[in-house]
Amino acid sequence: MDREMYTRLLNLLKDGRNVVLMTRFAGEHGELQDLDKKIIAGVPFEGIPLKALEQGLPVTYKEEDTTVLLEPFYPEERLIILGGGHIALPLTDFGARIGFSVTVVDDRPGFANKTRFPAASQVICGGFEETIEQIHITESDYVVIITRGHRHDQDCLSQLLKGKEPFYTGMIGSRRRVAVVKDELTEQGYDAQRLQRVHSPIGLAIGAITPEEIAVSITSEVIACKRQKNENPAGADRYTNRSDVDMDVLRALSNETDEPKSIVTIISSKGSVPRGAGAKMLVYPYGKIVGSIGGGCSEGAVINDARRIIGTGGYLLKTVDMTGDEAEDEGMVCGGIMQVLIEDY
Repeated sequence: MDREMYTRLLNLLKDGRNVVLMTRFAGEHGELQDLDKKIIAGVPFEGIPLKALEQGLPVTYKEEDTTVLLEPFYPEERLIILGGGHIALPLTDFGARIGFSVTVVDDRPGFANKTRFPAASQVICGGFEETIEQIHITESDYVVIITRGHRHDQDCLSQLLKGKEPFYTGMIGSRRRVAVVKDELTEQGYDAQRLQRVHSPIGLAIGAITPEEIAVSITSEVIACKRQKNENPAGADRYTNRSDVDMDVLRALSNETDEPKSIVTIISSKGSVPRGAGAKMLVYPYGKIVGSIGGGCSEGAVINDARRIIGTGGYLLKTVDMTGDEAEDEGMVCGGIMQVLIEDY
């Protein structure tokens, strides 16, 4: 039943839907049959589920003797790289490492293949304009235009301007050249305000020279756009702290395997912690894990509890305190507190 639920959750996310997962449990610990889960998906969201989505973080509240946990989930964010040249190589690796589903597009077979981009979720060999139309850009996407020439860059940008505005659009090029492109597109009738929101010259100004350094500057700008409070294309404030969910964990939960495991979820955090609320980790009987709640001694202590709970049909609420003398002696340098829910699966 839970596997089917997580499969449904993933399918809703693939369809571009926001989802809230509601979990009810009683007391500090209990039998798993008292732990009830259901998916809330629909528009408009109201009340506390809406609050969870707006905050981008799990919300807990009490109903008599029952604790209710609401976890928000959003469609997987894509980093779409238009151009498979030398900057795209490190940028793909960096994007995948920070949690994006990376798509690389180029019209040259020698530059658009999985051998060249093993970290990419998708590599497409095809014309830029046709491919942009086919991959259905959404407001959750981040698009980087780094093709081999200004003409292709302009073609990509003009095609992007015909559809939904991605959350981030960046285009490589000098200020002078980019200004010429924007003026030409404005004269052609494209939205001047939307053109002004294009990040170009692309990347943070860190004096980058090499392809790797330029990729670092682009990645840094993407992170700043994602995490810092700012006005998004729809005109609403972006929430800094979206639920810290690892999509690989959700995929593992929907996988058709009966291998015993437990689920660890950070349901709240305070102070400096290695992973935010919403982070999940799977723990298997012999020490294998998928995902992380931050590593170090704090994670090790939770893993021991998670292994003990496998097969019991129960769950456990655990507080991990990294502020005291004992935590300092163990080298827990973060200095925060997190509460985790550990449940048999």
